[in-house]
Amino acid sequence: MKLRWFLPSFLSVFLLGAPTKASTIMDWHFDGNHNQLDFTTDEDVQPRVQLIANPTRLVIDLPGIVLGHPHVNQPIGPVIQEIRVGQFDPSTTRLVIALAPGYALDPTQVSVRGDSPTHWHVQLPIPQMSNVAAVTAPDSQEISVAVPKVPPAFPPGTLFAGGVRLNASLTDLQAQVRSLMTEYSFLKTGMFFLDLDTGNYLNIGGDRVFPAASTIKLPILIAFFQDLDAGKVSLDESLVMRADLVTGGSGDMQDEPIGTRYTALQTIRKMIIISDNTATNMIIDRLGGIEALNERFRSWGLQDTVIRNWLADLQGTNTTSSQDMVRLLALVVNDQLLSTQSKEQALDILRHTTIRTLLPAGLGPGADIADKTGDIGFLIGDAGLITMPNGKRYLAGIFVERPYDDTRGRDFIRLVSQLVYNYLDQSGATFSANPSVNFSVPTR
Repeated sequence: MKLRWFLPSFLSVFLLGAPTKASTIMDWHFDGNHNQLDFTTDEDVQPRVQLIANPTRLVIDLPGIVLGHPHVNQPIGPVIQEIRVGQFDPSTTRLVIALAPGYALDPTQVSVRGDSPTHWHVQLPIPQMSNVAAVTAPDSQEISVAVPKVPPAFPPGTLFAGGVRLNASLTDLQAQVRSLMTEYSFLKTGMFFLDLDTGNYLNIGGDRVFPAASTIKLPILIAFFQDLDAGKVSLDESLVMRADLVTGGSGDMQDEPIGTRYTALQTIRKMIIISDNTATNMIIDRLGGIEALNERFRSWGLQDTVIRNWLADLQGTNTTSSQDMVRLLALVVNDQLLSTQSKEQALDILRHTTIRTLLPAGLGPGADIADKTGDIGFLIGDAGLITMPNGKRYLAGIFVERPYDDTRGRDFIRLVSQLVYNYLDQSGATFSANPSVNFSVPTR
């Protein structure tokens, strides 16, 4: 017979430390409701999976991935007892799902699949007592579990975010950007740019997971306007600044007395325009809390965008990817999430952000951008919708891990933005023809 046991409905451990150039495991969690282990790496990986008997352990090796953290033993329950995460050898991180003695798994029912080369799911069958298990392996036997390869690129015609059909990778532009990256090899970056007119795209580490910093406020803004469309919130309702929501970092609301009231419209504008962290916490609270928003993000197809802590989150535990940011923006501009009125109001707020040193700094005269930046010292990022004077529109998402507060990270994003803009601007000069752009990297 099948055993019933108690498991936590959701167990999550976040493993993000200081910036490092080594490929790392960014996040893993075990979902007891679905008996599934999910994990994310910041670079492509092809897992190796094997089932070892007596006691039963499912071993997942991640070649080329460095943990960068102490060994973790996470207790789970009486049958699936624990998950161990450690460094198996200098270039391999190992995850072990350990069962209690006397229980086994049917290896033919263990499923491993990847949404992308950096996002993987390991689905376990229900453990059974060894004397009734479908398959019971002899002592020390190791059974390999098949792991399918995941194609690293989007096949032509892939439908992206429900409204944009991807066409072709911008290989010439990619070569120019990679040439620039060699000059900034001390930075770690991920970027995704999408031409809304042609479906052509630039994808360099677009699914790499980064700390979101204040770019997490972009999906929160969209969730607010989605609730506005549903009649769950109103722009003129009053929100109270409670003590438990006040935080440091960016913004000026923290300087006001506890109990100060703001309209919802004032709060979301401060959240975006001056990136106010206290305002953000007030909106998270109004929309139902962290888990409610994470569930909303998942329903939009955002795989990497997760709130784990309230703002200010200066350690960078909240995450996203440039591909997720562009996916969200594509859903918005193609009327998949918001009414036309709410879409235009959200974009108008994003057009008034005060930080203009990242993507906006690389645009040509007359270009319009609706964007949200993020900066927590070791990480900067920007995501937005750019409209050229000739009417061409494209979406941009870029993140850079850098030495703390190193201005060269900002310079890199500006130069990438200029490269992309000039490439897509049919009447504009190319990067190499523009005498105002200098490939040399400034020293600190």
